[in-house]
Amino acid sequence: MGIPSEDVVLIQLPKDPSEPTVVTVNCPDKPGLGCDLCRTLLEFGLSITRADFSTDGRWCYVVFWLVPNVSNSFKIDWESLKNRLFSMCPSCLVPFFYLNNQQGGDGNGSSTHSSVYLLKLCCLDRKGLLHDVTRILSDLEFSIQRVKVMTTPDGRVMDLFFITDGMELLHTKKRRDDTKEHLIAVLGNYCISCELQLAGPEYDSLKALPSLPPAVSEELFTCELASKEASSRELKSDLVTLKKATITVDNLLSPAHTLLQIHCADQKGLFYDILRTSKDFDFQIAHGRFSSSVKGYRNLDLFIRQANGNKIVDPKHQNALCSRLKEEMLHPFRVIIVNRGPDTELLVANPVESSGKGRPRVFYDVTLALKMLGICIFSAEIGRHSSSDRQWEVYRFLLDESHEFPLASDRARNQLVDKRSKDSKTYASKSGFEFVKA
Repeated sequence: MGIPSEDVVLIQLPKDPSEPTVVTVNCPDKPGLGCDLCRTLLEFGLSITRADFSTDGRWCYVVFWLVPNVSNSFKIDWESLKNRLFSMCPSCLVPFFYLNNQQGGDGNGSSTHSSVYLLKLCCLDRKGLLHDVTRILSDLEFSIQRVKVMTTPDGRVMDLFFITDGMELLHTKKRRDDTKEHLIAVLGNYCISCELQLAGPEYDSLKALPSLPPAVSEELFTCELASKEASSRELKSDLVTLKKATITVDNLLSPAHTLLQIHCADQKGLFYDILRTSKDFDFQIAHGRFSSSVKGYRNLDLFIRQANGNKIVDPKHQNALCSRLKEEMLHPFRVIIVNRGPDTELLVANPVESSGKGRPRVFYDVTLALKMLGICIFSAEIGRHSSSDRQWEVYRFLLDESHEFPLASDRARNQLVDKRSKDSKTYASKSGFEFVKA
């Protein structure tokens, strides 16, 4: 038995634009489904204001209250979002035992992956160009997997974008031609040439980044949460207050589940970070409530259990889980500014999901922040770095020095710290900064 396909994903648009859109997902459950749904909402530039979800391990029911991120400059295509969310849901007409036996890999029920395509753009350079191209690709529902950006001495930029298509239509000539025409039309006279083709061996060669200096690797990948919290003493007092999180573990309230009560500062992608951690730690959330933000804070109640169906009673397991959750809630990004010879380099790192997927829209958000600050990007690249216990996606930006914004000065770096947009607030010590939603 099943439910009509049109009822699997329901989207209720608000009558008042100031109210959230309500999205309901009602389908068979699968490992990591909640994380995958939240990831897609992030890709579409949406923020979760509230959420309720429940599952018995076979069937799940999820309700999201959504608003567009303020940084979004494009209209949400709700019909396309509905199709994307529906494509992630296991078929309602397939028997559960068949579903459980056929799901492999990351549990998505499919062994196929979207093909990677190479977009080659040659343009005349100008401020904000890289973000403008990134915004167009996001608007067209492309995900950026790798990037190589180079500026030539004659004022031209060669951009190599390795992309996948959320609509999975790039194999058609029409989708490729429409994409190129749209880019050329928006970029206008700045666009010199535009090519789009299936990626070749060059994609694999760009997966690994050139080795980072040991000191940089130490700060990006091996700093413990305690040391990062200690460094926050250099921050302003109101920011220190925000960067706190408490997690209470209760095994008495429910006979079958462990209750996690979480209180933490709100930030972009918070619900995704928590569900990503649950997916990586392989614990199941039977019921959860993600409350609205109150004075910049969120409260979450999660009834969880281990994959074997048992409660989490081992203190060591509890401590490991709580430590990882705090780390992901307080530090979803690792961001530092370093000197690279006479130049200034911005490095952003975030953990990769166990399925191999990186965090959505990081490149979009960072290039937007730099554009708003009027900082030009001389070169940029995305790659992967493996540490002792996890894999990271690393974004490297070589920034162009200017008289208006001399990056070598403490004053300019403090401006990076204090820069605030409607969507995010920026915190930093002398060595770096992090983006956290205000």
